[in-house]
Amino acid sequence: MSRRPAILIVNLLLCLLLRSEAAAFSVGSRAILRSLGDTEKKVEVDHAVELNATNFDAVLRDTPATYAVVEFFANWCPACRNYKPQYEKVARLFNGPNAAHPGIILMTRVDCALKINTNLCDKFSVGHYPMLLWGSPSKFVAGGWEPNQEKNEIRAIEDWQTADGLLTWINKQTSSSYGLDDEKFENEQLPSNISDPGQIARAVYDVEEATTTAFDIILDHKMIKSETRASLIRFLQVLVAHHPSRRCRKGSAKVLVNFDDFSPSHMQSADKQEVVNNNGKGGLGNFPICGKEVPRGYWIFCRGSQNDTRGFSCGLWVLLHSLSVRIDDGESQFTFTAVCDFIHNFFVCEECRQHFYQMCSSVTSPFNKTRDFALWLWSTHNQVNERLMKLEASLKTGDPKFPKIIWPPKQLCSSCYRSHHHGDMKFRQIDWDQDEVFKFLTNYYGNTLVSLYKDREFLRNDGIDGALEDLVVSTNAVVVPVGAALAIALASCAFGALACYWRSQQKNRKPRRSWN
Repeated sequence: MSRRPAILIVNLLLCLLLRSEAAAFSVGSRAILRSLGDTEKKVEVDHAVELNATNFDAVLRDTPATYAVVEFFANWCPACRNYKPQYEKVARLFNGPNAAHPGIILMTRVDCALKINTNLCDKFSVGHYPMLLWGSPSKFVAGGWEPNQEKNEIRAIEDWQTADGLLTWINKQTSSSYGLDDEKFENEQLPSNISDPGQIARAVYDVEEATTTAFDIILDHKMIKSETRASLIRFLQVLVAHHPSRRCRKGSAKVLVNFDDFSPSHMQSADKQEVVNNNGKGGLGNFPICGKEVPRGYWIFCRGSQNDTRGFSCGLWVLLHSLSVRIDDGESQFTFTAVCDFIHNFFVCEECRQHFYQMCSSVTSPFNKTRDFALWLWSTHNQVNERLMKLEASLKTGDPKFPKIIWPPKQLCSSCYRSHHHGDMKFRQIDWDQDEVFKFLTNYYGNTLVSLYKDREFLRNDGIDGALEDLVVSTNAVVVPVGAALAIALASCAFGALACYWRSQQKNRKPRRSWN
């Protein structure tokens, strides 16, 4: 072969190679530019809650917020798209774990362009986009709105066009001074009127938060041995019968009925050394004990003025007090044992755990009445507060807006004090009228605590799931899972058999649910 044809062939091959590489680079460069563009885009988190016809009532019924704003819009509407950033500026103040003012106003939106929402938007007479309505969350549930209707408890928001205008309108309705620059725990107007019964009524949501937090702590940090397993079951039994939140009662009942199936088999192993850790919680760890909406990531009644104050411990105390006043006389000793064993086995603050259990161990005679156990828990709480008062004062670790106090203060229960005194006195030096104290505890942690929750729960109808929980509560009985009989009081056996029967009937009716 001559050199010229050979050179031509080589040149041809080189041209083909370079052309293919150029094409590859062209395609690759577009992909690279596209990926670079994607990384430069900031992911904007929506703070307003997206609602539709399937979850509208449920979300508004369950929210702890006092007020709700619903924005009706259409996804094709340019004005709605342009307005969204303004609405989000206000929504971030009230929604989400980093909200500056959580639990006060629920900011939501409904897309009327979706066919699923047509009837919902018609119920609220949506005639233009965007349209914003304001009212109590309960008034939106199964409700509607007419623009010319007299005495309508849902109102159209007039000044909504800008974030400043909307927030100014909200401030007028709530007599507040919220600002668009407010950040978490800054410029916070925390409630200071402790005589306001509405505050404790909202604490039921913190009780749910505390319950799920405690449940997570148990599964994340503790060995579930046979003895701690029994104490966990006892505590869950008390929650089933007397938890102020219906959701937590229902969840606890399902855990108990299915405990042996939810919990891994090695939790009952003979060597008692197996643990349930973060990598292997099993079905029990994936179970939403207070519903899938909890935890929410923030506190309301138990919120501190700083990030590292109040929170879980406050919520747990409210839970324990609410349990102590809701039990019957015959259950007081069982509840005392369940609470003490729960703290001793599962509370992860070592010093707190030891102090509390020492106070439990100092009790020499059983509790025969609800009053006796409720007053013991009240006395114990005050002793803890008294000890922490001095410690926090010396170390400057207390919450400046929520200092530890002897409970209840005079402004909440003047009749609890038999004699007037001046200055700070120790808890044991006060002449208490314990009958009046018990009345206060029963009303504060019993009637008032659940009033708001009960009002909203009347709208619920959960069918067979509610039937199990209502059966547990109405009989004041205790669910007994297989294998735990020796750790449970004999009085619970009858209901254990009933629960097992109910469970077997459910198996025959439909496949077992998955709680993952």
